[in-house]
Amino acid sequence: MSRVPFYLLVGVLLVAGIAVTIYRHVAFEVPWVPGEQRQVWEVEAQVNFIAEGESAKVNLALPSNQEGFRILTENTGSSGFGLSFLDDDKGRRAQWATREAKGSQQLYYSVQLLVAPNAAQPRVEPPPPDQDVSWARPYDTAAKEVIDQAYRRSSDAFTFSRELARAFSGDRQDENARLLLTQFDRPTLLVKLLNQAGVSARKIHGLLLEDGRRRQSLTTWIQVFDADNDWVIINPTSGEQGRPDNLLLWEAGDQAALEVQGGRDSKVTFSMLQHNEPASVAVRNQLANDTLLNFSIHSLPLEEQSLFKTILLIPIGALVVVLLRVLIGIKTSGTFMPVLIALAFIQTTLFTGLAGFLLVVAVGLVIRNYLSYLNLLLVARVSAVIITVIAIISIFSVVAYRMGLNAGLTITFFPMIILSWTIERMSILWEEEGPKEVLIQGGGSLLTAVLAYLAMNNPWIRHITFNFLGVQLILMAFILLLGNYTGYRLLELRRFKPITED
Repeated sequence: MSRVPFYLLVGVLLVAGIAVTIYRHVAFEVPWVPGEQRQVWEVEAQVNFIAEGESAKVNLALPSNQEGFRILTENTGSSGFGLSFLDDDKGRRAQWATREAKGSQQLYYSVQLLVAPNAAQPRVEPPPPDQDVSWARPYDTAAKEVIDQAYRRSSDAFTFSRELARAFSGDRQDENARLLLTQFDRPTLLVKLLNQAGVSARKIHGLLLEDGRRRQSLTTWIQVFDADNDWVIINPTSGEQGRPDNLLLWEAGDQAALEVQGGRDSKVTFSMLQHNEPASVAVRNQLANDTLLNFSIHSLPLEEQSLFKTILLIPIGALVVVLLRVLIGIKTSGTFMPVLIALAFIQTTLFTGLAGFLLVVAVGLVIRNYLSYLNLLLVARVSAVIITVIAIISIFSVVAYRMGLNAGLTITFFPMIILSWTIERMSILWEEEGPKEVLIQGGGSLLTAVLAYLAMNNPWIRHITFNFLGVQLILMAFILLLGNYTGYRLLELRRFKPITED
């Protein structure tokens, strides 16, 4: 029979698992290792104005996900005001409104931003250049001279914008530039000149992030577009091209960052603080909606997340069992009983779990040996063993608590039905094969359970299995490959040692 479909299935599982895992790491920045830290900025905007005793409405521009930054959480504070978040083609804004307000008012908006160097910049539609740029005399002649001079020193829209900005800074200023600066502020003047030259450009407002700074204001930058709708940011003061790493674009629609109706003397100031957060927490708090490719347990309630954190470890234990039984040849009492015992060890700690397991099984075997003389039917005998195991665990828990050994209380995490069947199997094995086989299978079960516990309780493995569900497909592929193994087990090689000696 052809094995091509089998190996094709294994290949598909491997490729799919690896692809989904790498995609989650690259696209959603889920870290490979636990404990990795990510830089997070907390920015607070404080709006102050004096209300005039009538209805008031306040509009504040808000930042969006952008290159270098991703929003984690947002909070507001506005006593007596209604709040709405508006999102349109001009950007995001917070709108506070009230029927009556009088005197000094304060509104707050705070945002947590994850520093994400790999975050993609959203597509931005360029504004159409203003075709009706007009100048009064003699500014029209000065503007034409400045544009012509910058045009000769440039090759495209971006270099033209740089040269134009440099014409108004430092020693490059001539009499034409100084004349124009007497009538316009530098950002407005640059946008007007660029539009006259047929280049799409607009003013944007950004916040330069510096740890521990208070009462900061937005700065104005120039966003310039070329014919392919690509864009760059130009510093209107120095003419430098490029966006500083600590520049957070706050308002990118060429609108006022703050608009107040029904008030006066309005202003907005910013405070900021930088700190580090575990990467897993930062990624979990992202506001992006889960998609099919971002399928994760993080979308579930916390109680279910805790449950799945343990369930997703079971395939790791299953892989350990398959490796030990198929390749090495270790015998166990029950196929996957060691995995369930390993899960109990995770709750009880290893040494407490080993002591509890040995005590329960030892006492259970003694009582099961007595039950064998009563000639009971199988179902009744196993039921009696289950009740016996429950009684043993209850007694041990009470005694441990009375002795001040709180660790003994965790023995209740052992799967009682599995323990009962283990005792039943070992008792039958003792009667049919003798104590040696009981020790072999019991010792093999304990060894397998300990190794499975060490693998499942590893912090890196717990992190990978919980955050990258594609790993489950990879584990499935490996288990299928091991299930196709038909060679000799490692422990069987000793049977053939005499042949090699001959």
